[in-house]
Amino acid sequence: MTRLRMQDRSTTRPLPTQPAGPRMPMVHSMWTKVAIFAALLMVASVPPVAAGPDRSAVPGTDCSVFPANNVWNMDVSNLPRSSQNRTWKRAMHASSTLLHPDFGPPAYGIPFDVVDGSHPTVSVDFAYDGESDPGPYPFGPDISIEGGSDRHAIMVDADTCTLYELYAARWNDGAPTAGSGAVFQLEGADANDLRPRGWTSADAAGLPIFPGLVRWDEVQAGVIEHAIRFTVGCTKQRFIWPARHQAGVDDRRCPPMGARFRLKAKFDATGYSTEAKVIIEAMQHYGMIVADNGSDWSFQGEVNANWSNDLLDELKTIPASAFVAVDESACRVSKGSAEFAYGPDCPAP
Repeated sequence: MTRLRMQDRSTTRPLPTQPAGPRMPMVHSMWTKVAIFAALLMVASVPPVAAGPDRSAVPGTDCSVFPANNVWNMDVSNLPRSSQNRTWKRAMHASSTLLHPDFGPPAYGIPFDVVDGSHPTVSVDFAYDGESDPGPYPFGPDISIEGGSDRHAIMVDADTCTLYELYAARWNDGAPTAGSGAVFQLEGADANDLRPRGWTSADAAGLPIFPGLVRWDEVQAGVIEHAIRFTVGCTKQRFIWPARHQAGVDDRRCPPMGARFRLKAKFDATGYSTEAKVIIEAMQHYGMIVADNGSDWSFQGEVNANWSNDLLDELKTIPASAFVAVDESACRVSKGSAEFAYGPDCPAP
């Protein structure tokens, strides 16, 4: 959610009130008219102040990552603490765990590719066909696939601002397969649509992956204005908004898919690098969303050669105990939608 930082550009002070008196005829000499015309010409020639970069845009495109009122872009810094905070954190071993950034050099993380309308599209054979969007997908031998068992492939069509995501993707010499696949509109009337209830996506929670990645371009811009995707060791057989799918165990102590955690405002970031502070501030304002099963408190970022081990080592010192679960249920506008609205029980930042 891009914060508009308005700047007062007015430099003209109001003229003092003139004392009452006889009105004098207004006389304009030729030189006065010339001076006025020159001044107007100078004002007209001043270029407008250029807008700053859209920090939420997909790199290489003009596509925003969902509308400002999408739950991924909601500032949760003033939301109430969840009544399940202590229970969930115990199940997540928060008292003895440090954060783990699931990305780094040289090519560790989740990659994504930007394509355009000319990229060939293909039909994909899905293992979970009944919960996958049919596509077709702009997938091919040129598309990056995440290393490891999850093998995510993420593509953004810059022409249509459409996000395509695949899980367990394989090209197979032109006979592509995947575990599951999902298609999301990043802009437009359908951009806040959630997946059908009970449907997976390329993520176990039925959520998009891309909007929850830590990206290098955002860190360099100085602000991350969205929630971050992370994993936990156990999730219960339940999901809460905005998640749409569960892949959990029969243990009520575990958090559900979709649970959101916020780094405490009092967390002391003194001594951290500028880059680390950008990520810390995002965790304090937008938090992290449980999106999949995996290592406790592991959060995901893009593949980018600019990540440094020094930055990752800093992030690994953040204790999980410094987070609290928040209750965002009162922020939901309607079922089936990712739209949120601030209100009495969903306080704005």
